[in-house]
Amino acid sequence: MKKKSVRELILSGLSIAIGLLLPMIFHAFGLGSAFLPMHIPVLIAGFAVSLPFAVIVGVLTPLLSALLTGMPPLFPVLPFMIFELAAYGAVASLLYRKFRLNVYISLIASMIAGRIVSGMAVWVLAALFGAKLPGPAAFVAGSITGSIPGIVIQIVFIPALVIILDRNRLLRKEGLSGES
Repeated sequence: MKKKSVRELILSGLSIAIGLLLPMIFHAFGLGSAFLPMHIPVLIAGFAVSLPFAVIVGVLTPLLSALLTGMPPLFPVLPFMIFELAAYGAVASLLYRKFRLNVYISLIASMIAGRIVSGMAVWVLAALFGAKLPGPAAFVAGSITGSIPGIVIQIVFIPALVIILDRNRLLRKEGLSGES
């Protein structure tokens, strides 16, 4: 296995582990839904690992959490969280690592893309599986207004951490041609 793959595998595993632990800590104090603790390590993984690894972190983190802790509930929350978090990781990795966009632009775009994808997943769950969920627009609006503290934490904390990691050469961006 290449050195890059081992590094990404380790970072992905660490991100998943943090994504399992942070929600348990926040939920112990009744702060889980408002502060979006699972989103933080998935977004950071998007900045730290390549696209395939970032998507895997976005998929496995809520899936393992649901299976090991019961959070999020298997239905209807888990399916749309998987798509939302996979989109977060994918867009952050693609924009920041591949296309070398600014950390803030990459973060905001990934947060918007994740919400749009979760809204689409909610529509599919309601239309095809009869899930009792609000319409996609109402769902996205509610998920934004109900999690403003978490969104603020993401916008303040994640770019600062990414900038620190980048300055210390702990992040490796890919070039437009795909080299790392």
